[in-house]
Amino acid sequence: MSKVIKNSFLMIVIMTLLLGIIYPLLVTGIAQMLFPRQANGSIIYHKGKAVGSELIGQPFSRPGYFHGRPSAAGGGYDAAASSGSNLGPTNPELLYRIAQQEKMVRSENKLAENQKIPADILTASGSGLDPHISPQAAYLQCERVAAARKVPGDKVKAVLVKQIESREYGILGEPRVNVLQLNLALDKEIR
Repeated sequence: MSKVIKNSFLMIVIMTLLLGIIYPLLVTGIAQMLFPRQANGSIIYHKGKAVGSELIGQPFSRPGYFHGRPSAAGGGYDAAASSGSNLGPTNPELLYRIAQQEKMVRSENKLAENQKIPADILTASGSGLDPHISPQAAYLQCERVAAARKVPGDKVKAVLVKQIESREYGILGEPRVNVLQLNLALDKEIR
């Protein structure tokens, strides 16, 4: 019996060292050598200062900036509390949240009651951290952003067009716009 216990204990120590220390250090080292930017969180720098990650959304509320998707993660875009709302499509609370978001989007962008609003600007993503919106959701906000910045709408749309990311490898996903990168481009090109 003591031989079984000794072998079991030895196996736990070996596997802990191998899978708990050596393997994570090896994978981390390879990632740092081959993909340093991604391994460190895909941080976006502006004027030498870290302003966010291209992988995690941020709340923007000023009228001169494009707004991202609503977030259900913690207090909003909290990466430590990443999750969706877990509310089903017929849940009254979810329907209420969507109605409130729609009212706010219509009001701040001065949209007609019959104008369609893309679903991504009304609903949170599965993680609650999505940094992207659809080009349609971005175009919907152009006039508000242009008015707040006191520039023609075409100038804002020109910046937006340059920021549209196409499908991965031409077939995966949908075209999208990273809201943080778009707002940084606006600050750079439209003062």
